[in-house]
Amino acid sequence: MSFRSTRLQNTKLSLSIVWLLETLAESKGRQQLFEKQSPQLLKSLREMALIESAESSNRIEGVTVERNRLRPLVIGNIRPRDRSEEEIVGYRLALNWIHTDHRKIPITPETCLRLHALAQGGTSGDAGQWKTTPNDIIEILPDGRREVRFRPLTPDRVPGAMEELCLAYRHAIDQLKITPFMASACLILDFLCIHPFRDGNGRISRLLTLLTGYHHGHEVGRYISLERIVEQTKEDYYEALKTSSSGWHEGEHDVMPWFTYLLSVWRRAYREFEDRAERQRPHRGSKTEMVEYALDNIMSPFGIADVEQLCPNVSRDTIRLVMNRWREQGRLEMLGRGRDAKWRRKTERMNTTLMWE
Repeated sequence: MSFRSTRLQNTKLSLSIVWLLETLAESKGRQQLFEKQSPQLLKSLREMALIESAESSNRIEGVTVERNRLRPLVIGNIRPRDRSEEEIVGYRLALNWIHTDHRKIPITPETCLRLHALAQGGTSGDAGQWKTTPNDIIEILPDGRREVRFRPLTPDRVPGAMEELCLAYRHAIDQLKITPFMASACLILDFLCIHPFRDGNGRISRLLTLLTGYHHGHEVGRYISLERIVEQTKEDYYEALKTSSSGWHEGEHDVMPWFTYLLSVWRRAYREFEDRAERQRPHRGSKTEMVEYALDNIMSPFGIADVEQLCPNVSRDTIRLVMNRWREQGRLEMLGRGRDAKWRRKTERMNTTLMWE
């Protein structure tokens, strides 16, 4: 629905959007320069992003695993022992496919089906298949009540809609009539409104965001987890989807709130990349700064071992020193006692749950 008619071609971008696009173009250039100058320093960023992406994208859908199992599942070769772990491994395989072969992966219905088959980890009988039953998008309110927020397309319309969507996206890119970021935003929004799979639509939308970024030369998703940023901004994510999906079936929706949100995710990813890359440089005090950055971004609750994984070459004593200082400053609190105690930031807050997945 977003690509139909000439509405997108006639859309006038605000000065703030133009500024964001220019900022992203500059950040893209700085990233490429850093990759040439300090390629060895980026290895730990790639590993961290892979772990965070697999964890966050699945956690948004309510899939969690034990923290001491996460790293071996994503980076190592241990066998998954239950459905949740299979989905973590499946998402890792989908990420690896994109990171490795993105130049050869077109935006087609077949690509979406393969991504779904990989990301589901073989845990369901309909992995890699379009939905066969309706799947309304439900909002779970704080008091436990459920309300229908959006009704996607019915199953019989999905195959044709996905063919049209992928064709319209490729045509928009080939004709150079709209900015690639706008085309990507419309692709993801329409995909989520079609909701072509019974389960896992959110996962595939995030994988498509990463893939289209690669296609347009924006490879920051290799070093910074876009999924983690989405998880950390869930309220803005759902609000933008709600606003931009209103009137979608009639073609009267406004894609700009969703477009603006996605641009903000990419901008934050680039800012984090530059910040983290600078922190990786060997200069005085860098280890303390790495720990502080990890504490600012790690998902709660967490243990010291989780921080160690994000801060290679930093001793446990240094990590404890920084964490204790933060606790004294009122920025961290300790949950329980002993060496396996968990921690969390005091700024954590509860979010409304939405079943957009």
